[in-house]
Amino acid sequence: MTSSVDRNPSAATHASTIHDQFTRQAESFAASPALHNEQALTLLVDAAAPSPHETTLDVACGPGSVVAAFALRVNRAIGLDATEAMLVEARKLAASRGLTNVEFRCGDVYALPFAAESFDVVSCRFAFHHFEEPQAAFAEMLRVCRVGGRIVVCDGLASDDPEKAVALNRMERRRDPSTVEFRTLGYLVGLFTAAGLPTPAERFYRVPAERDRLIAGSFPADDDRELLRRMIDESVDGDRLGMQSRREGDTVRLSYPSVILTATRRR
Repeated sequence: MTSSVDRNPSAATHASTIHDQFTRQAESFAASPALHNEQALTLLVDAAAPSPHETTLDVACGPGSVVAAFALRVNRAIGLDATEAMLVEARKLAASRGLTNVEFRCGDVYALPFAAESFDVVSCRFAFHHFEEPQAAFAEMLRVCRVGGRIVVCDGLASDDPEKAVALNRMERRRDPSTVEFRTLGYLVGLFTAAGLPTPAERFYRVPAERDRLIAGSFPADDDRELLRRMIDESVDGDRLGMQSRREGDTVRLSYPSVILTATRRR
């Protein structure tokens, strides 16, 4: 199989950044209440409408929250991630919950190590903003999805206001240098329609965050936490990031607008 690194040598640098960021973030990700929010996980699993006999794949599965949620409702749930430290956390989660119908694999989202039409549901949550080649990743998800299966993409959204979108991505690249770009709703929907899928169903929610906890769990560029703090503080006036930033006492609270998109592969 040809990986993204083979196609684009500069991708090796980004892959290294992802490995560095998510190796360091693995434990905090696994402990994040927002990541394990049962309501949000149920919303995603319900969107996929799984059946007890089905097999699911979660791409860029991180510490395994989505895989664990699917495992309660399907025959087998598999997760794939490029960072072994994340998979260690995912296996810990599965073991702590006594899940025996799960499997975790290390692999490349641009060259999934599975045969065509292997899965009834193929999902990806909060990872597309890390992909340099989202169309290629989406094509791989579609390749391994069976006809009649469902593709589920969940990610944070950039504002349709170009200035707010630029500001959000500037802040997020500072906060997490492995971020490529948060895209707009129209862009993500376009991945489905360009691939020949029906216009996806949409489910919206928000992921809350508090400034100091967000910074504490981050490994910002140049380790410059004060600059990151200022960027968040300055976002309150005029909601510059499109994240509903607001002052609350001596902190700032904000939230990531997020969407779950689901479509069925018809052919």
